[in-house]
Amino acid sequence: MSFFAKLQSAVRRNQSRLVCPLDPNPEMLPPLVSGSLIDHLDQCLNAILEQSRDRVCAYKPTWGFYEALGAAGLELWERVLSRIPSEIPVILDAKQGDLNTSTVFARKIFEDWGVDAVTLIPYAGQDHSAPFLVYGDRGVFLLCHTSNPGALVLQNFPGAENPFYLQVAREVQSWAPAEQLFLEIGAQDPEILRQIRRLAPERTFLLRSIWGENSDLAQLLGAAVNAQGEGVLIPVPQDYCLNLEDWNLRLSRLNQEINQHLEQTLKLSESAPPWAPDLCFLEPHPHQELILELFDLGCLLFGEYVQASGATFNYYIDLRRIISNPQLFRQVLRSYGDILETLEFDRVAGIPYGSLPTATGLSLLLHKPMIYPRKEVKAHGTRRLIEGHYEPGETVVVVDDILISGKSALEGAAKLESAGLRVQDIVVLIDHGAGVKERLQQEGYTARAVLDIKEITQTLYGAGRLTEDQYAALERSESGLTA
Repeated sequence: MSFFAKLQSAVRRNQSRLVCPLDPNPEMLPPLVSGSLIDHLDQCLNAILEQSRDRVCAYKPTWGFYEALGAAGLELWERVLSRIPSEIPVILDAKQGDLNTSTVFARKIFEDWGVDAVTLIPYAGQDHSAPFLVYGDRGVFLLCHTSNPGALVLQNFPGAENPFYLQVAREVQSWAPAEQLFLEIGAQDPEILRQIRRLAPERTFLLRSIWGENSDLAQLLGAAVNAQGEGVLIPVPQDYCLNLEDWNLRLSRLNQEINQHLEQTLKLSESAPPWAPDLCFLEPHPHQELILELFDLGCLLFGEYVQASGATFNYYIDLRRIISNPQLFRQVLRSYGDILETLEFDRVAGIPYGSLPTATGLSLLLHKPMIYPRKEVKAHGTRRLIEGHYEPGETVVVVDDILISGKSALEGAAKLESAGLRVQDIVVLIDHGAGVKERLQQEGYTARAVLDIKEITQTLYGAGRLTEDQYAALERSESGLTA
């Protein structure tokens, strides 16, 4: 069973989102009265396990505490690990951040110790996380934000409009699916959680630092949960471990409090109007939410970018990130589907390589078979120009991602037609404008787009995502509308 499946099962079975520490930290456990320190730590951790197995959804031992105890700590670790119920996942809080040792450490913790997930520091980039992510059934928690005051100078750089921790949240969206990669967030400010949630709507958050004296648990949970009122893991307060009497009862009460807050948050979200941008639109665009999510995920970038054609645009569209965000990918597929359902066709054809995931998703969504023209014909194997089964004379709808010059769509359509297929319609997500649809019409094709660049910029400006200067530059720029 994968980490995510085991976690979800434990959440449902124990009706808990509590993550329990298993740390041999003498300062956070009942004081030693007599005997050896190791025996005392062992007894305390065993007591925690015995009283929490039906009250938590995961255990989170901090590797540094065991490591600091030397050989005796390693022996203690192996004993504690052997006692953890197999149905409850283990998140090893290692904060591993060394690129050179990442491969051997991943092998040790996942293969030898059998832990289910690990915490990592993301600053070495995806190369550091990759050795852990190749274990597809295990989980990785990346530190996104810490409440440590000394970290502010780093994680808030370069400024409040685009702090570094939000860049971390954006970047890791493409590293692994939401069922494998998670975010660890220490914050006592609900707005920080709200900002990260906007960028990572599908991710599960491991919350930290929410039990401060001035923290408002209801507000923090309300800002952190996803649209379904879920997506959060909550640590057992550290001071709970100082007194292990009636621990089971105290955990039960804590679960009740948390579940009540989550239920109330979900009720409020269900009774509230659908999510909308920060500013009010008199006439909101029908795909307003999709446009804003594309922007927040980093698929729509604004500045000066050189395109593959050599032309310089004052924006750049990167749709490859979409496939790593299941919620957004479903929205994109539905928006294509709304157009395709109005058309008559036998098969869907994706244009390599960017639109192949989209064509695959549409094939499944609409129950229509898929084919695709090869970008190049191999000199070996079957040497097919068209992959997939088809019959000459069938009608095919061509699916592409972006319409800039129409060259890739035209080339794909020509290959399909050379095999005896009929192409009438070309459907894309975004049209750059500049009369490309009209040129395709002259070639005998009807081009349809979910969005065009003017709709996108107007919506982003209306929602406050673009500044007045950015919007004015886009309006003035001829390069942004020239293929």
